[in-house]
Amino acid sequence: MSPTTRIRTAGATAAAMLVGSVLFPGGAAAQPSAETEAQPAPEVLHNVIYRARADGTSRGAVVAYKMDDHNVNSAQPTLLPGQTFEVNAVLADPQLAGMEISIEWPYGSNLHCEILVDDQIVAKADQFIAPRLLRPKDDPMYGVLQCGAPLNLPTDGAATAPTPDVSTPLPPEA
Repeated sequence: MSPTTRIRTAGATAAAMLVGSVLFPGGAAAQPSAETEAQPAPEVLHNVIYRARADGTSRGAVVAYKMDDHNVNSAQPTLLPGQTFEVNAVLADPQLAGMEISIEWPYGSNLHCEILVDDQIVAKADQFIAPRLLRPKDDPMYGVLQCGAPLNLPTDGAATAPTPDVSTPLPPEA
């Protein structure tokens, strides 16, 4: 066989393989290998919208809200009459959605809050805070509107009760 014949045969074979691979695609394996594990379903997250509004004089307003399942965030918006403060968050458990609106005394206002989870209103609250000359001593939550789930924030001056250590035995009584 001459070298030119060999080159022509190799070229014809390569051309036939190229045409064959285009006309007859290879088959794919339909079943995954035994080593492949099924992936767990992704966690479903919920879009939460917090809305706060104050109709009246409300200086020093603070809006605290659940930013995610473990963290609380706060903002100090300028709540002028007719303006709405709105913030978005993402929670895995929509039952944890909660917020608090507070204003400084001696100011009074009509406070309004809404919580929407996946564009559905799940909590709504309205409260009138009357103006006062002195801070009320018997109501530490005066001027605060709670909406939705509690935020579990520590209040000023309130100490948490220590948890008893159950590993140490009690002394015998005489």
